[in-house]
Amino acid sequence: MSLFRQITNIIKTTQVDSFKVLCSKFLSTKNDDPVQSYIDKLVKNHKVVVFMKGDPQAPRCGFSNAVVDILSIHKTKFEALDVLKDENLRNGIKEYSNWPTIPQVFVNGEFIGGCDIMLQLHRSGELDRILNNNKSDKDSQENPVV
Repeated sequence: MSLFRQITNIIKTTQVDSFKVLCSKFLSTKNDDPVQSYIDKLVKNHKVVVFMKGDPQAPRCGFSNAVVDILSIHKTKFEALDVLKDENLRNGIKEYSNWPTIPQVFVNGEFIGGCDIMLQLHRSGELDRILNNNKSDKDSQENPVV
């Protein structure tokens, strides 16, 4: 999660809770928890990751279906994980991103958002920029300049 989102989340809490949240975020590591470590590796090792209900061929909620449709429109390949298969993963991703709902989309290791944010990014054209940066990075790795 970006530092800006962490700070925004901290501001939303009370002063006492803010201090506790701040300390816990910066003094503990995600590697302490195997689920958090697993999620962290997935997010960092794949260009686009979607934590969803169901799978891309058979989404099990309308919001997950919408995210799959949006990414399909943009011809984006992505890693998908079905949070309904593992309660630890379902709760773990909510803790990892500090975001309460599913689906959740990560691009280049950064949390983008859920269905509503993906839809807004798609409508505004901003998602093209985010995903094109993703494709440009991938293309430059596959076709190095000589």
